[in-house]
Amino acid sequence: TFRFINGKNESLFLQKKKAAKFDWTVVFRRLHKKGVTEEVSKKKSKRTVKVQRAVVGATLDSIKAKRNQKPEAREAQRKEKIAEIKQKKKQEQEKKKAEKTKATKALPKGQKVSKQQMKGAAPKVAAKSR
Repeated sequence: TFRFINGKNESLFLQKKKAAKFDWTVVFRRLHKKGVTEEVSKKKSKRTVKVQRAVVGATLDSIKAKRNQKPEAREAQRKEKIAEIKQKKKQEQEKKKAEKTKATKALPKGQKVSKQQMKGAAPKVAAKSR
């Protein structure tokens, strides 16, 4: 249940009239900024300042040095690093291949080997007849 100050308010509420549309309501006066005596001065917004910060794994000095480098020099460094990484990968693959061939040579001819056994898992126990 609603309690109203007077019949006028109750009547308008029951007619589903918006209080914001009547000049004499508090809601209207708030919406249209009536009766505000104080002039609220605008708050000054802070200007955003760009700041450079160090990132994990790179100091601020190293970041600045990279930025000041010529693009050609940076490109050359990148290519060097990529070549280095590729070389490492190639060596690892060759090492794996060598291990694989070593494992296959150790087995007697004609014996079947599963993938797990190739990786070094224990061989399955042969079934015994009853």
